[in-house]
Amino acid sequence: MSEPLTKSVAQQQQQKIETRTAVERIGGFTIVATAVAALAVLGAAAICAQDAQDKYALKSPSGIAFSDFRGYEDWSVVSSARTDEVLKVIVANPAMINAYKAGIPGNGEPFPDGSKIAKLQWKPKKSTEAPFVVDVPDVFKQAFVMEKDSKRFPKSGGWGYAVFNYEAASDKFTADPNSPSDCGYACHTPVKAKDYIFHPYQKR
Repeated sequence: MSEPLTKSVAQQQQQKIETRTAVERIGGFTIVATAVAALAVLGAAAICAQDAQDKYALKSPSGIAFSDFRGYEDWSVVSSARTDEVLKVIVANPAMINAYKAGIPGNGEPFPDGSKIAKLQWKPKKSTEAPFVVDVPDVFKQAFVMEKDSKRFPKSGGWGYAVFNYEAASDKFTADPNSPSDCGYACHTPVKAKDYIFHPYQKR
């Protein structure tokens, strides 16, 4: 074999090796880049999920978890109330709404275990848009919650109570440190005959 031909074959082989190596490098870089991007996306999703779940990681001093009331934002309205300081909307989970519709507590029956109710409280303000004088919700302040569990709360009529405060400046909820499981029991005792619930399910 002549020398020029030998060089040509050797050069071709070397070029193939270099091309294959370059392709392998590009492929390896692509895999690494894809993996890094996927990890970044997963990390961001995890951070967002953690932020979204912060309030549901809270527990009252007695151990009542805010996560027990997950989805309360979309529960049906039971009633509303107004004091000089706050506007209140009372909502309940489907189990409790069904009990209300079945006539409880007016029929003398207690709410079943698993019933949950939340009193959502806002600081009011005067509407600047309505053509009449009306107070509307301004800053959200607090979620006062109750859950029925006769085994867990036998000393407070079967109901557990907790308060979760909201701070608008930090956009964070905190468990009220002065909120043991029976914090609302004394207040609700006057309506013991109504299974400790003040608000009836209002006709609509």
